[in-house]
Formats: sequence, C-alpha cells, structure tokens
Amino acid sequence: MPTTERVTVTLPPDVVREIDRVERNRSRFIQIAVRHELERRRREELRRSIENPHPETIEMAEAGLADWAAGLPDEDAVGLVDPKAGKAVRWSTRKGWVEVKR
Repeated sequence: MPTTERVTVTLPPDVVREIDRVERNRSRFIQIAVRHELERRRREELRRSIENPHPETIEMAEAGLADWAAGLPDEDAVGLVDPKAGKAVRWSTRKGWVEVKR
C-alpha cells in the first residue's frame, strides 16, 4: 500500500476556484501539477548542464570515450563501457554535443 504525506498548501482563492472548475479532486490536481513542474525543472537542469558542461566532462569528450574507458582500472571497465555502442559525438563550444559522422 503506497504511503502518502499530508501537507498544507496555501493558495489564493482565485487559484482554488480555477482548480475546482477543472478538477473535483484538488489533491490529485496539485499532485499532477507538482510532478509536471518537477519534471520541467529536471529537463531545464539537464539543458543547462548540456549547454555548460563540467570541465571534466569536456576533457573526457576531447580525450574520447575509448581513451577514457582505457584509463579505468580493469575491475571497473569490464562490461561498463562499450565504445562501439551509441553514436560518436564531440563537444562544440558553439553547438554543444554534436554527432560525428563516421
């Protein structure tokens, strides 16, 4: 049985009226809205991360995945990275991650 926690949310009366106009279950509406906002913020955070990668990520991209994987200790590298899988990419300071045509 899933657990829930009760929280108190204070909203202006006009917002409550709008919720009641479109949904009978306020809690469900607010839960959906909060999940939507959390997902939007996660996507925004990912976008910012891609546009402004950590310096170590840029170094790894410049070195290449295969070289990075080759530098891992044997016990860490086994089955962890397959450089032939996925798409080849490189970092462009103007465009971000761009696919490298093989």
